[in-house]
Formats: sequence, structure tokens, C-alpha cells
Amino acid sequence: MTSFEEAGTEETVTCLHMTFYHPCQEDKMVFRCLNFRKREQVRVDEMPKFGRDSNVCRYNLMDTRVSRIQFALQFYRKLDSSEFCFEIKNMSKKTKLLVDQTELGYLNKIDLPWKCIICFGDYQILAEIEEGESADYFETYLHLAEVPILQERCPPSLLPIPENGISPSLFPSQGKSPMEIDENES
Repeated sequence: MTSFEEAGTEETVTCLHMTFYHPCQEDKMVFRCLNFRKREQVRVDEMPKFGRDSNVCRYNLMDTRVSRIQFALQFYRKLDSSEFCFEIKNMSKKTKLLVDQTELGYLNKIDLPWKCIICFGDYQILAEIEEGESADYFETYLHLAEVPILQERCPPSLLPIPENGISPSLFPSQGKSPMEIDENES
């Protein structure tokens, strides 16, 4: 047998990709302590925390409006399954954590969907789980977004369509403002 044939099977690792956005990042550098664009191994018995207390949190956010411990992640295997998951727990007494459309109060926790948006204050984090097989550790891979992850969605214009079927928005009024005319005036 060759050494290639004797080598163990390479095990894939679950990776949690997290893309961070804050509107004041350029001015305040709130993410300056995060290690972007580099995979980081985390042992499965660790519960990585995000917040401003560098003595407790593995991932530090440099902002006085962030709680000492904002939230924590727990990596686990589902009962009677080979599927690995993450659970997210809000650790802030002052700030609610929004995971997609679910609001978490202090000490509330839920399973992290395979792709979701986590929000608190002005922070937006896109979390995406890349499945793996390792039961010893998982990886985190942090990214920095330069544009908001959540965009304000404006509803389509609800202007009435005139009887002639031609929308006034198709023909700009060239700076003329509408005038009110009395029926009796010519």
C-alpha cells in the first residue's frame, strides 16, 4: 500500500460564515478587533461569545453601546441525528436580539437557521452555515460588508393611473408643480 492509500479520510468541518455591517464602521472602527478573511477553529466544548468585554468574549465589538456579552453561540448535534447545528442565545439584558423575524429577549435562545440575519442596535450580521462532519471542532469565517445587509424596501409607487392609461411618471413634469384649478375658471 502507498502512503496515499493508508492516509485517513479527510473530515469536513462545519463553518459558520458571518458577514458584519455597522453604518459607522469607517469612523468608529467597531470591528477592529475581529479577524476578517481568516478561518478560525473553535473547539466544540467552547461557547463563543460576542460583545465588548475582551476578558470574556472571543469576538470583541468595540462599541460602548454593545453589552459586555451581547450573544453566545453553542455548537451541538441534534438528538438521533448526524446533523450539527448552532444555537444562539441573547446575553444582553438591555438589547433585544433579532434573528430573522424572531425577537429574543435576555437569555432566550433558538436554533440558528442555516442562513439568517442577526440584528441588534445598528449591527447587522449575515450568518450562513456550511455543513461539515467533524465532531471535535468547527470554524468561523468572518467577513466585513461595506453596504447594509438589510436594505430598506420601498413599496412600489401607488400613484393612480389616469383613464388614458398613461402614467404621469413616464413623462417628467420638467420642474412644473401641479396647479389647482376651479371648475368655473377657463
